[in-house]
Amino acid sequence: MDLVMTGWTLAAAPASTTLRPYDLRCEHRGTPLGIATRMPRLSWRLASDTRGDAQAAYRILVRSGDALAWDSGWVDGQDTSADYGGAPLTSFTRYTWQVQVRPGEAAESWFDTGVMHPDEWRAAWIGHDPETEPPFEPPTDDREPRGDRTKYLPAPRYFRRVLDLSRPVTAVRVACTARGLYELRVNGHRAGDGELTPGWTDYRRRVPYQVYDVTGLIGDGPVCVGAVLADGWWSGSLGWDGRQQAQRYGRHPQLLVQIVAEHEDGSRTVIGTDERWRESTGPLRYADLLMGEWYDARLEQPGWDLPGFDDTSWAAARVVDTDHGVLVPSAAEPVRVTQDLVPVDVRADHGRTIVDLGQNFAGRVRLTVRGAPAGARVTIRHGEALDEDGGLYTANLRSAEATDHYVAAGRAVETFEPRFTVHGFRYAEITGHADIEVTGRVLHSDTPVAGEFSCSDDMVRRLVSNVRWSQRGNFVSVPTDCPQRDERLGWTADAQVFLPTACYNADVAAFFTGWLADLRCAQTAEGAVPDVVPHVMTERHGTPGWGDACTIVPWHLYRVYGDERVLRDSLPSMRRWVDHVERHNPSLIWRDRVGSHYGDWLQAGVRTSRDVLATAFFALSAELTARSAAVLGDLETHARYAALRERIGEAFAVAFVAPDGRVSGDTQTGYLLALAHGLVPTELVPAAVGHLVSDLERRGRRLTTGFAGVGLLGPVLSAYGHEELAYSLLHDDRYPSWGYSIKRGATTIWERWDGWTEESGFGPVAMNSFNHYALGSVGAWLYSGVAGLGQEDDSAGFRRPLVRPLPGGALTWAEAAYDTPLGRLSSRWELNDGTLTLSVRIPPGAQATIHVPATDPSSVHESGTPLPPPGAPVSPGAVAPVAVTGSALVCRVESGFYEFTSTWNH
Repeated sequence: MDLVMTGWTLAAAPASTTLRPYDLRCEHRGTPLGIATRMPRLSWRLASDTRGDAQAAYRILVRSGDALAWDSGWVDGQDTSADYGGAPLTSFTRYTWQVQVRPGEAAESWFDTGVMHPDEWRAAWIGHDPETEPPFEPPTDDREPRGDRTKYLPAPRYFRRVLDLSRPVTAVRVACTARGLYELRVNGHRAGDGELTPGWTDYRRRVPYQVYDVTGLIGDGPVCVGAVLADGWWSGSLGWDGRQQAQRYGRHPQLLVQIVAEHEDGSRTVIGTDERWRESTGPLRYADLLMGEWYDARLEQPGWDLPGFDDTSWAAARVVDTDHGVLVPSAAEPVRVTQDLVPVDVRADHGRTIVDLGQNFAGRVRLTVRGAPAGARVTIRHGEALDEDGGLYTANLRSAEATDHYVAAGRAVETFEPRFTVHGFRYAEITGHADIEVTGRVLHSDTPVAGEFSCSDDMVRRLVSNVRWSQRGNFVSVPTDCPQRDERLGWTADAQVFLPTACYNADVAAFFTGWLADLRCAQTAEGAVPDVVPHVMTERHGTPGWGDACTIVPWHLYRVYGDERVLRDSLPSMRRWVDHVERHNPSLIWRDRVGSHYGDWLQAGVRTSRDVLATAFFALSAELTARSAAVLGDLETHARYAALRERIGEAFAVAFVAPDGRVSGDTQTGYLLALAHGLVPTELVPAAVGHLVSDLERRGRRLTTGFAGVGLLGPVLSAYGHEELAYSLLHDDRYPSWGYSIKRGATTIWERWDGWTEESGFGPVAMNSFNHYALGSVGAWLYSGVAGLGQEDDSAGFRRPLVRPLPGGALTWAEAAYDTPLGRLSSRWELNDGTLTLSVRIPPGAQATIHVPATDPSSVHESGTPLPPPGAPVSPGAVAPVAVTGSALVCRVESGFYEFTSTWNH
């Protein structure tokens, strides 16, 4: 049984009195199409309501039709993943696979392969000869001035070909991609539900393709395969240079399609794009990710994607390339429409309608128009906020026009929904026609939901929602900084600081696999890592905290998912990065080759020493490189970078830590980085913690941290016994704080603490996004600190969960659930008249440590039974107290559900 995720809500694990595998995955995806890994990773989770249940052995059977491709045999152990080890996989084939667990049940799933061998491609890249037709120039009128940015946007192209599959078929699959964006259609129906395909990668090195099973769209007669092709990231507006950044990869979009039809006798017909395809323009007049779309319904050609359509007026497509060397299968789930939003307010005045969708998000609107005459132009503008007069606020979009136009055909009811643009917005302004209906369509990479957090405090629940919505809005093919303005780039520091939170919210293993591949492609010959990935700003690379994403991201992915392959793929890149920094900084204080050196970006009212920040990240990257090598058994590499880390730590202490424990610069982020990464000499740690606390108290318990430090506040303060101070920051609604934006109606995380203030109104228009995720890095602490869901330092894949909740602040209860690679891990604590109740579920096969908060450890009961003191003998499978640490009784447990009660008057 697979988990069913709806509306980005965590579904319940299946109830079972016996051990039951569920949520079967291939390459971290549910039922993927287009797998081309020769030894794909097969994995499953486990559920059971029986205490102590654990998998003793597993067996995997993989079949192609009735033929057995692999039988793993019974494999002893508790691993819940295995690499396929059977006969070579065949291209464009469905494989069903079953996992049996002992003791317990079996479960089944499937995956489809893509192109297993590069020489199997039979398709050519086709496109349009731009010299045959001038670009579209939007008309102007008094109602809607035309911006210069959209003056010469090229018209998207429509492609089609009719195929004669004379023999009956048993299966038809289509591999499709574009240098640009495409929508694939078969016999009048859309194929698949992906949006903005094939997504954004470093197209010079990697162009992902998607595979579709279109068997259900094939009838007995001819088959029409069609596609709409637009610029997208390939040749459209990109970054703050807008059209100057257009055509970063190529001048015009191109299409590649390969159809594979399987017949009853096992033979195959393979047909690819070539000069026999036909192409034309259509009602979509221009489409740009930043600028928007223009659709003229009067120009529709009904039936263009059906076999009987007369395409004699269409031109022959032009073959532009036959190179398949950069084609790779898609690594992750595509962008999809995952939710519809209904307006919470609609106001019409002075010829315009302002629609409030109640939530800032990334996506588009579906517009229903009633009674518009032919030729009437309806314009949709998008914005994140309203100005003081109630109009749409768009100054912070900079040059992104974020405007869609629909020209009516004159039907009684017409529906328009853009396909090749995405906007970041909460409000839509509609002009040109009044009788309209608007639905918000939420788009993001469809990463499966992995966790949920809730608590008794309304503002904290709103914060959690804001963090999740910012993750959704900025995980659009790549992890971006913002979805609304003329930027939308994959900033590496934003991604690495937010990754721990992202992993708790969603399963991002496959999502980041592709992004890391682009990062490695973009690394320079000397080892410097760019500030943005995919790499489109050649002058920006090698920045402290940004470039370190190449070590931080793979290590954290390994820790969360337990998949060593990410370390094997990344270790050479990690080494080259650390070597690059060391080579240019032999003193081991990172001052040279610092790239753009943004420091603790957007900190509030202070300036953290950039030397401190850079050297702290240098030490962290050296440590993670050493630890990665150790996991992989490369002891020589481990020793080299472990020794380097020690030397960096010594240099840091000499250069930046005073005898009284003060860290140079005396800022919150400076202390947080030094303490979190073990750079303060042991004997000076209490003093350094004291300086951190004093700074916070001196400022009235207000934070000053920016991107680099904000995610460390909760973990560091909690680690040193100051969780109440961390809670003060969490509950604060004064400037600067998370609560400050929430109090002012924020539904996502702001880019900057001063995005809007009472004193100054809107922040600097040059850089003021209301949908960023970096400052939402506090989310990881809510899961791992407040609710207590973590794992031991030497654990990976949550094999050894550590449940250590922190009751406190204004909260009377908090709960979280997280789907680890083993299965569901959850905790809930509640305070009632001095009694704490802690409920914990440990997944099958895990050996967990639980810290039960207790003012009096002898008061701890489990399921109504008092627990013995630490060290006392217990029966097999019983809860085993092992220590008293601070205000908690530490217990060791096996899998299952546990409910503890204790006195708690902290």
